Amino acid sequence: MKFSQKKCLAAATLAVSALAAQSGTAHAATWSDTSIGYRWGANFAEPFGRNDISKSIVNLTHASGYKYGTNFLNADVLMADSKDPSAPGSKSGSQEIYIVYRHTLDLGKVTGNDFKFGPVRGLGLTAGFDVNTKNDAGYNSKKRMIVAGPTLMMDVPGFLNVGLYYLWESNAPYSKFSHTQTDRYSYDPHPMLNLAWGIPFNLGPVPLSFEGFANFIAAKGKNEFGGNTAAETNIDMQVMYDVSPHLGAAPKTFKAGLEYQYWRNKFGNNHNGPAGDGAFAKTTMIRVEYHF
Repeated sequence: MKFSQKKCLAAATLAVSALAAQSGTAHAATWSDTSIGYRWGANFAEPFGRNDISKSIVNLTHASGYKYGTNFLNADVLMADSKDPSAPGSKSGSQEIYIVYRHTLDLGKVTGNDFKFGPVRGLGLTAGFDVNTKNDAGYNSKKRMIVAGPTLMMDVPGFLNVGLYYLWESNAPYSKFSHTQTDRYSYDPHPMLNLAWGIPFNLGPVPLSFEGFANFIAAKGKNEFGGNTAAETNIDMQVMYDVSPHLGAAPKTFKAGLEYQYWRNKFGNNHNGPAGDGAFAKTTMIRVEYHF
């Protein structure tokens, strides 16, 4: 299946808008933050492929809170160069849409009880999903994943959430080499330790924020081709600077910064096995955001 960059962005925008509207209708928001961002890096990697792939990524992100909890929704449109081709022998790069949604129910707000102890300010239950579709020369991922589990909300400036979630993941890839469709395959349910944070700090007189997430994911049994999977580490973090005052805009409207991603055994592929160095990404990116 072929799809253009414009179609990728349109599909992601519609998906995010629909879900955000649905969340807003069900729960009147007490706060919200929506942003459009762009990031670029030259050292992305793909299992069984290369580790020097350039990608441009456009994202649409929505976070909001209501009386009993929070919503988070992000859609990435990833556009690679020809080192990750869209078809065998093609000079055009692959395109991918990746959507993440999480809802966290604050148990303290729901029950009226105080779950604060030590460094923890609250306890929540989180549920959500990941969905992707990718148009590339080899695997053509069609990931579907359900996520659920408890979340500790830490007592820090900004926020730091620590969750222990169970994952139910499946995929149904299509090989452009053999022109064969793999039936949707479900991996073994497996746990994930997740950290997500956004913490403001100052470097001298310069106000900055440290943002990102870290996923430590257990192996998920056999893959759809009968091979073993490996435990996976995906850490994505950025330091952002609020450039709004220099542009005559309201605070926190425009941000710019540097991002770094450390992704070992990407998608559960052992980088010491046939997946090779492409399953171990260490990528520096530039990032800009517009918040509204």
